[in-house]
Amino acid sequence: MIAHLRNISGTAILALLGTTTLASADVTVEFWHSFGGASGEALAQIIEKFEAENADIKIDAQEIGNYNDIVTKLQAAIPAQRAPDAVIMEVTRYGLFADRGVLKDLTPYVDADPLKDDLFNFAREVGVYQGKNYIVPFNSSTPVLYFNKDIFERAGLSEDTPLGTYEDLLAAAQKITDTLGDEGITGIAAPGQFARWGLVMGNDSDLIDSVSGEIMLDAPNTIEAYEFMASLVHEHEVASPDGVTKENNGRDAFLAGRVGMMINSTGNYGRASSALGEDVAVVPMPCNKVCAVPIGGAGIGILSTSDSEVQDAAFKFISFAASPESNALWFSATGYMPINQKTAEQPLAIEALAEKPGIDVAINQLDVARGRPRPPVVTWMRASEYDLWQAMALGQREVSDVLTEFAERTRAEAERLKR
Repeated sequence: MIAHLRNISGTAILALLGTTTLASADVTVEFWHSFGGASGEALAQIIEKFEAENADIKIDAQEIGNYNDIVTKLQAAIPAQRAPDAVIMEVTRYGLFADRGVLKDLTPYVDADPLKDDLFNFAREVGVYQGKNYIVPFNSSTPVLYFNKDIFERAGLSEDTPLGTYEDLLAAAQKITDTLGDEGITGIAAPGQFARWGLVMGNDSDLIDSVSGEIMLDAPNTIEAYEFMASLVHEHEVASPDGVTKENNGRDAFLAGRVGMMINSTGNYGRASSALGEDVAVVPMPCNKVCAVPIGGAGIGILSTSDSEVQDAAFKFISFAASPESNALWFSATGYMPINQKTAEQPLAIEALAEKPGIDVAINQLDVARGRPRPPVVTWMRASEYDLWQAMALGQREVSDVLTEFAERTRAEAERLKR
């Protein structure tokens, strides 16, 4: 595994991490993030260690909500001149803020950073928009397939039940629902947006091409993928509608032992292990037509409106958070993928890889992982997709009609945002 971590290849564009000379005066960095629970505790440990080494810097960490909440609140805070100094930004949505000059170009910091070559190439690339580095990866992930071994056993399914295609997923979900449905157990959680993106990519398609920017929402394979996902809810009834109207409901039901399978971020590994113990299993995403998964998670950006000494302090914290020691703490506590090539040499990472079955699945998927597009239209597209997914999954509208119309609207919005 460690050898695999060291040998991941890709196109290096820029790196992160850096050291900067700070003014002697005390500096406070207001930092908005999205981490609660075990992830929040791990972040607090990283901040505590950073402040112990940097007595002149205070990190005022504030949990704002999920990625959508951060986008919404940041959009409101900017005109009110109440924006933070640093902020966690999901990897497909920061382009909107980079395009508008809200985020500082971190390229000078990156270029001066002595640790920049330590990052994996996927971590270098994910923070780049139009040739400039705007965010520093912190929590990187891919979707993976979790299943409850106890539920599988009770449903008469073995732990090595095939789960590599749409047909496999449906068969297992039907078996669980048919056998245990009277106990209130369903086969699979309705896929959230990250899972939907992954299932589309595994069907040899995409929502928006990450290289050309082509809108692919109405591509035949995209439509086919959404038809399958929607059928899990309204046709086969192996996924609860509750997970459609509120995505976290499906995750929470899985963690409570009421759902047999869920597709979710590797960042949920720590939570799933705490909830289910030895009953949780993690396997790669299905390869329905091809093996391909999206790289998700978020990175830390710095606001262009902050004072220069605050920006320097913020980047010093970013550098510390991406160091091997900090990244090993984060990886072992949460399951988010290592971003630093030296992370695997750290005792915490070695222990996690040896003692936590399945924590390496997302890392092993990196050979088939791809970054996602970052132009401003992606933020609009992702916000709009939720309600449309609900209409499809609940059987209120035909999938092909919805996606054909949505594709045209997305193309029009992309053109509007270029003006």
